[in-house]
Amino acid sequence: MNYKILAYRVRYFKSDEEGVLIMCRMLEEMRNETALETALKTTKEFALRLIIRGKDTPEEIAEITKLPLSEIYHLKETCEI
Repeated sequence: MNYKILAYRVRYFKSDEEGVLIMCRMLEEMRNETALETALKTTKEFALRLIIRGKDTPEEIAEITKLPLSEIYHLKETCEI
C-alpha cells in the first residue's frame, strides 16, 4: 500500500484480535440494519397491496401489518413506499 496509515489500519482490522472483533461487530450491525430495512419495506409493500385491494379499512391494515395508522394513510395518499 502507498499510505502507511491506511496499511496500518487495514492490518489492525484484519490481523489484530481486537480489530477483528470490532470489524465483526460492525458487519453484524450493518447486516441487522439491512434486515430491518428489508422487513419494513416488505411490510409496507404488503400494506400497499391491501390498500389497493380496497377490502380492508386503514385501521384493519394497521392492525394486520403493525404499522402506525399515520403510515397507512401516507401510503394511501402517495401510493409509494
